[in-house]
Amino acid sequence: MILIHKISNLNNIVLHRIMTKLLEWVSAASAFFAIWYSLIGGYVKHPMIENNMDVILISPIFFLILFGVYAVTVVLYRVFTFNNCEAAFLELQKQIKEANTELTAKGLKW
Repeated sequence: MILIHKISNLNNIVLHRIMTKLLEWVSAASAFFAIWYSLIGGYVKHPMIENNMDVILISPIFFLILFGVYAVTVVLYRVFTFNNCEAAFLELQKQIKEANTELTAKGLKW
């Protein structure tokens, strides 16, 4: 019972961290779209905004492309810097050999 409780607490901690990161991205996207909508809706009047309206209109597409590049970069970085555990590999190989000898001694044939 205690083990199940500890595992469920661990899952809650992991979900909490994921939701926190999710909420950061949702908050940033909401702020961006609120500002973007106020600019294209004409709620903010300024000559600079009117002169650069074509850039403002395509800015969500630009930021979506930047987000895709960021996501691919993060995934590739994490893949290339993934740690190899040589000690754990050797220990696992040793345990497999021990298990094979014990099972052979008990009469199991491979």
